[in-house]
Amino acid sequence: MPLHTYPQADPPLLSVVLCSHARPDYLAVCLAALAAQQDGQAEILVVDSASPPEAAVRIAALAEEHGARLLRTDRPGLSLARNLGLADAAGAWVAYLDDDAVPAADWQARLLARIAMLPADVGVVGGRIMPRWEAPLPAWWPDGLRGVLTIVEWEGCGEVGRGTPPDVAVYGANMAFAAQPLREVGGFPEALGRIGERLLSGEEEEVVARLRDRGLRAYYDGAVTVGHSIQQDRLQPAWLLNRLLWQGATDALRQRSLRRTAAAAGKLAVQAPLLLWPPASPALLRARCGAAYNLGYLRGWLGTPLAAAAA
Repeated sequence: MPLHTYPQADPPLLSVVLCSHARPDYLAVCLAALAAQQDGQAEILVVDSASPPEAAVRIAALAEEHGARLLRTDRPGLSLARNLGLADAAGAWVAYLDDDAVPAADWQARLLARIAMLPADVGVVGGRIMPRWEAPLPAWWPDGLRGVLTIVEWEGCGEVGRGTPPDVAVYGANMAFAAQPLREVGGFPEALGRIGERLLSGEEEEVVARLRDRGLRAYYDGAVTVGHSIQQDRLQPAWLLNRLLWQGATDALRQRSLRRTAAAAGKLAVQAPLLLWPPASPALLRARCGAAYNLGYLRGWLGTPLAAAAA
């Protein structure tokens, strides 16, 4: 029997989906923070994304301990796992947290309060994502690239893209969607999103764009806050270069722009020597990130188009 059980509204207003691949230690902290703020207006779903056996056993035990419903897919992929949670969610709204995110003590109350105030044409809410550093940010980290660590520190609120600063967006570590519109646009594109070592991203942006095409707006509320663990192994030049490579591939898959591809090829013709630099070196890192991005863009352009991959 679970150690913690909570009465549920019928149906619950909010479904909270946590997707995890082989990271039960992070998941335990996230679930404990969620369990402390349950009041009957939400359900918790844990989606095990193809974890190996030992981690899968621990994830299942954590879900039971905290009264969460457990789902599992044997095929890896973050978008696939999110869609599995969406299909099983009973809530009118579905919130997603990364397993290495820790919701603030008032996260659920703030999110429900914001949802209650939203106009009918808002289908997405993004929230503040504060870093929980596992090691200090290195001095060599390029200005303007904190965002690739999934950090959004603005405390204000407003419509994304209109009433917010340019670097404020909806990110998967802390986001919520009106469930039915999200289902109607097909959920998250499974050609995007992380799958194993593939650091493709952009699935949140794609969903927000599809909802906007249907006349639904995205809103940001900095009072809806989580802490996000920044793992030490990400604070390395090689990780950052790899992240920018995959960002380029992501953008190419989403945009399919011949003009941008030609521009990337032209820049890379000049930048190519930078690709020979030792990956572990922080020297000239901002310029090397640009080269990695353009290389990724060309690779993405030569790969499978998003529409074909999603079919």
